[in-house]
Amino acid sequence: MKVKNKNKKAESRKQRRGLMRLVRRSWNSVMSMYSRQGLVERVIECYACLTNSGDSPDEFTFAITLSACAKLESIEWGRAVHCCVIKTGLHSSSFCQASLIHLYAKCNSLTCARTLYDSTPLSHLDTVSSTALISGYVQAGFPHEALHIFDKMCAFPFPFPFPFPDPVALVTALHAYTSLGKLDYACHLFQQMPLPSRNVVAWNVMISSHAKSGHYHQALSFFHQMTMHGVKSSRSTLASVLSAIASLASLHHGLLVHALALKLGFHSSIYVASSLINMYGKCQMLDSARQLFDAMSHKNIIVWNAMLGVYSQNGYLSNVMDLFLDMITSGIHPDEFTYTSILSSCACFQYLEIGRQLHSTIIKKRFTSNLCVNNALIDMYAKAGALKEASKQFEHMTYRDHISWNAIIVGYVQEEEEAGAFSLFRRMNLHGIVPDEVSLASILSACGNVKVLETGQQFHCLSIKLGLETNLFAGSSLIDMYSKCGAIEDACKIYSSMPERSVVSMNALIAGYALKNTKEAISLLHEMQILGLKPSEITFASLIDVCKGFPKVILGMQIHCAIVKRGLLCGSEFLGTSLLGMYMDSQRLADANILFSEFSNLKSTVMWTALISGHTQNECSDGALNLYREMRDNNILPDQATFVTVLRACALSSSLHDGREIHSLIFHTGFDLDELTSSALVDMYAKCGDVKSAVQVFEELATKKDVISWNSMIVGFAKNGYAESALKVFDEMTQSCITPDDVTFLGVLTACSHAGWVYEGRQIFDVMVNYYGIEPRVDHYACMVDLLGRWGFLKEAEEFIDKLEVEPNAMIWANLLGACRKHGDENRGQKAAKKLIKLEPHNSSPYVLLSNMYAASGHWDEARSLRKTMIQKDIQKMPGCSWIVVGQKTNLFVAGDISHPSYDEISQALKHLTALIKDNGTSRVGQI
Repeated sequence: MKVKNKNKKAESRKQRRGLMRLVRRSWNSVMSMYSRQGLVERVIECYACLTNSGDSPDEFTFAITLSACAKLESIEWGRAVHCCVIKTGLHSSSFCQASLIHLYAKCNSLTCARTLYDSTPLSHLDTVSSTALISGYVQAGFPHEALHIFDKMCAFPFPFPFPFPDPVALVTALHAYTSLGKLDYACHLFQQMPLPSRNVVAWNVMISSHAKSGHYHQALSFFHQMTMHGVKSSRSTLASVLSAIASLASLHHGLLVHALALKLGFHSSIYVASSLINMYGKCQMLDSARQLFDAMSHKNIIVWNAMLGVYSQNGYLSNVMDLFLDMITSGIHPDEFTYTSILSSCACFQYLEIGRQLHSTIIKKRFTSNLCVNNALIDMYAKAGALKEASKQFEHMTYRDHISWNAIIVGYVQEEEEAGAFSLFRRMNLHGIVPDEVSLASILSACGNVKVLETGQQFHCLSIKLGLETNLFAGSSLIDMYSKCGAIEDACKIYSSMPERSVVSMNALIAGYALKNTKEAISLLHEMQILGLKPSEITFASLIDVCKGFPKVILGMQIHCAIVKRGLLCGSEFLGTSLLGMYMDSQRLADANILFSEFSNLKSTVMWTALISGHTQNECSDGALNLYREMRDNNILPDQATFVTVLRACALSSSLHDGREIHSLIFHTGFDLDELTSSALVDMYAKCGDVKSAVQVFEELATKKDVISWNSMIVGFAKNGYAESALKVFDEMTQSCITPDDVTFLGVLTACSHAGWVYEGRQIFDVMVNYYGIEPRVDHYACMVDLLGRWGFLKEAEEFIDKLEVEPNAMIWANLLGACRKHGDENRGQKAAKKLIKLEPHNSSPYVLLSNMYAASGHWDEARSLRKTMIQKDIQKMPGCSWIVVGQKTNLFVAGDISHPSYDEISQALKHLTALIKDNGTSRVGQI
């Protein structure tokens, strides 16, 4: 009997446990449903009902409930549930551990979250909890800790679909890197992220972080890549990229983004509209900014402040005050940003009296305790030269941030009170304020002013420690400090490492090294004219380098006159070479030759090489070779730069004999065959048709092969019809871990075009764009049209042109027209010819090709009509040209030209040969 009762009790307990499991499953299902629908309060209610009914929750119940607490950010409920987890002995459950970490991280209780995280086995952690902890650390301002967790997360033994955590974790890690100023690390991580993980949030992080760090061009580059990858921009994207565009004052890019905002319907967004107004203001398009402002039906304080900022930045103080009154009349109450904007205008243009009046209004409106307004008042007084009032305002502040300290330090430096600036910088450090780019820039300027190099170097070390060395403002100040202290080489190193240039950095380098960037050099010239600086020889040379091509060369000629007037040109090889380069790059060979002749016996290897290079780049190869011979006759020894330049001239004129002589001279004079010289030799042999010698030189490079060498070989094979060899070299190049560039693909596409490999060409074009991320140039598009058209795919070629995102140029239409001429497609040929004539109205090629097409199809009237049109428009066909080298002299022949000194003898010989051929036939031409 007792045994039966025991069995019945066991059976009853078993049934009760089964029923409880069933009840828990029911509760879990209901709670999961509420959680998915976002009804997290209901989840908490269900949990309370479950526990009050005497049922014990399982690990799934706790996980769902903790997730709901995290979404509500309810730390009290979370802790209560945590206690229950411990009581039920489920604290070691993987579900519960991960959920608890997620809860505490979301509720900003990072210490608890980290304690749990470190005590949890790796196998129990998941991406959600780890990502939450990373995000919590980033938001709390602990990026180092966030990256530590991220590194640990990357080592998880999870079967991820990619070798990365989920997109949220990746984006959070990007935030961590950018908040530390480690943009290079962020870029590296971003480039390694799988494309699906590069969502709009990730792109926004890269764009905004670069824009905020002063790397405006990089921000634009990321935005361009984002659009190329088909990722749709958000409002945040447009606001961030507009900030970068505004800093660059690039109206062209601003208009494009405005058009995109209209297309996406974001133009009415408060933040996008405000950013657009700011952009137009920075581009000095005040009317456009005002039109956009007036067009907005609903204007809040952000929009009003944006418009006030535009007027303030451009010095329109009367407009600022008028708009300020309109704002008050419209019932909009000014905030701290409103007052800050107006005070900024007073500061920039030193309107001290208006600033004082506004200070009185601020006191009346009880904004004196506002930090931003106080900072703006210090800045206004300091920049207006009222240093005593600025100091008084600063000392009366109960709380100061880094902007407060920066404003007063800048004021002291501006008033040449360097000792006071150093004292304030030390006080700032004692108060625990970490210097930023503005405070560093100010104190470095003070170091430069008093020429204390050692102190400046200490601040340089501090800038490296803080990750600010490459920051636009701090970097420019480092250049300025080193330049003023006489350390030009150090200044140049900083300049080279900077991602952006500024007028300040260029001014610092006026007495230093020549600039290489056209935009910045031109900006430097304008700044020089405004400041009335007296350029030195180095300054002139740096400006000459950017005065190339029309109409810039006109400015260069004016600089040339200024140099002569100052007596700087006499005996200056440095300036002479720079001027030669300017004239050559501007296709003014006559002016370059006159200048060269004025240097008499002062001509060095450098000057000779500069003149030879100029003739080569202007496709005057015979002139370049003659100059080289003259140089040798004058016993001027060539250097490696000379050899590279002359080899290019040989390649241009297909002068194999001269090329071999130069190769021999290089060998016998003992010059080291570096990558550049070897590439020039490969290019020369290939273009002269001696592919065997090109391959021999290329193979001798062994491990020295760079992308230029590989390109020379690929292009050489392609141009000589060895398509299979070109593709083989391309394969070898990629297997050698050399990343191909746009020139590489141009050569490979050319090879496919000549060989008729249409399918392969399409594949290679796709690989270039989608795998290597190389944006096609017009040359690539023209090559694809040539590939398709040459082999009869005229319809596909036309469709390819129609789909281009860029405007087709003359080369593209010329290739299509040539293909139509070859295959007799008159309709497409007419269309291509019209397009080509529109682009190049004085080019004879479309007329001649279309005329020949008409003639070939028997349409003689149309052919004659085209010829008449050419005569009426005075369009002349470019005559054929050929040349032959006899001895060491290049003889040039042009069709229809009778000016050659041996014309009579050549003409008689030609008539004699023609007669013999007619009498004897072509079979005896060899004997004749």
